[in-house]
Amino acid sequence: MKNILKYIAAIALTAFALLTMFLSSSIIFDWFGVRAKEGNYVLIVVWANFISSILYLFASYGFITLKKWTVNLLKISLLLLIFAGIGFFIHINRGGLYETKTIGALIFRFSVTLLFTFLAYLTTIKWNK
Repeated sequence: MKNILKYIAAIALTAFALLTMFLSSSIIFDWFGVRAKEGNYVLIVVWANFISSILYLFASYGFITLKKWTVNLLKISLLLLIFAGIGFFIHINRGGLYETKTIGALIFRFSVTLLFTFLAYLTTIKWNK
């Protein structure tokens, strides 16, 4: 069970990481004119997503090799997303422009990262004793 779970988690996290990296870097570096299509993006959220995508890729490797630091990488990503959410909230309260879909996207990303953190705990720490 542990072996199957670690591979499924690693593949899913890698796919999520690559998608996140593509979408966030497209806004940061304005690839394919995506920046204009995204509307009122909030840069702190975009950068948090980009950095999280890098952490996700390393965590995917950690899943495969059953490294205990995988949980810590994902916890760092969770903290980063919390800080981005706080920054986003401050941005909204100061009257900054934003897309309402960003709220749902932040909640979704936080939830998915929390799920992968739990899976990393199960596969690398709890079941690996």
